[in-house]
Amino acid sequence: MKTLYIANRNYSSWSLRPWLMMRELGLDFHDHLIPFGQQEAWQAYRDLGGSGKVPMLVDGNRVVWDSLAILETLAEDHAGVWPKDGEARAWARSACAEMHSGFATLRDICTMNVGVTVQLNTVPEPLERDIERVIALWQQGLASFGGPFLAGDSFTAVDAFFAPVVFRFRGYQLKAPEDCQQYLQRMLSLPGMREWERLALEEPWRDPAHEDDLTRYGHIVEDRRIAIER
Repeated sequence: MKTLYIANRNYSSWSLRPWLMMRELGLDFHDHLIPFGQQEAWQAYRDLGGSGKVPMLVDGNRVVWDSLAILETLAEDHAGVWPKDGEARAWARSACAEMHSGFATLRDICTMNVGVTVQLNTVPEPLERDIERVIALWQQGLASFGGPFLAGDSFTAVDAFFAPVVFRFRGYQLKAPEDCQQYLQRMLSLPGMREWERLALEEPWRDPAHEDDLTRYGHIVEDRRIAIER
């Protein structure tokens, strides 16, 4: 059976991408979670042959790390990772690559925390540009390929890659036009997204560095996670 190594669901945007893709494909796999901050985590991952970071997929003798590499590996054996249509597939790959390497300000200011809602103190211009570019990509995909997903009528890798951004838009109350709002709600209603969120809210761990990120640029207005003893 495939094993996908992940970190905290509340924080780990990179882990969410392949997990959600595998979940929506209906694949049989086991996820193995090691929380951020556990000293043995990095060495445990390195011992398996990866980079020491998550996500990492172990499938028999194959060890694949990096979220994009994992999705490309899944596509070798499973239809539906990428769109069938060649034009849609080319666009989806380009949008995934842009998400994989870009949007540094969005990542820095609006770190993923599934269970928390934050009110930003301000939206600086670099963040506005990242938000505008996300919206432009979403609108381009929805308009070009007919929706309801970004590259057509089925959930594919490009939706998996933007899934953490969906949680960020909700968690930081970022504004989006109506067509993008509909896409956001569609994504949040997916069985895999609902399952990830449910499990994230039940996590008993808090990582200080990730928690500090929440209040660098704003203040918490709602925390839906289970209470833990400190």
